Amino acid sequence: MEKNNLKLIGLGLITGFINGIFGSGGGTIIVPSMVFLLNMEDYKAHATAISIILPLSIISTVIYFFHNTIPISVALKVAIGGLIGSYIGAKILNKIPTNILRKIFGCVIIYTAIRMIWK
Repeated sequence: MEKNNLKLIGLGLITGFINGIFGSGGGTIIVPSMVFLLNMEDYKAHATAISIILPLSIISTVIYFFHNTIPISVALKVAIGGLIGSYIGAKILNKIPTNILRKIFGCVIIYTAIRMIWK
């Protein structure tokens, strides 16, 4: 198997593991990895991350559902807002300059990390 393919599969393995444990946290791993390790453009990395995380999230959701871990009424209400927000975000992604996109993404990750550490 080609070295690049092994790198991609390894990246997918790590992302899937993070996604399964933390619930879609894989995006915080996959986007910077694709930008810095694979030299992918930021816009393509963000868009690709969404397509990668979808099947990972479906698998995790099925497992969590059968373990009765999901409060369905909460999940459905948040999903409605998420669908609308995803549509808006996907429409404006290419309109945000790369340097601003990186700063926004970095700030969200840092803010989230700080909140999780000191909460």
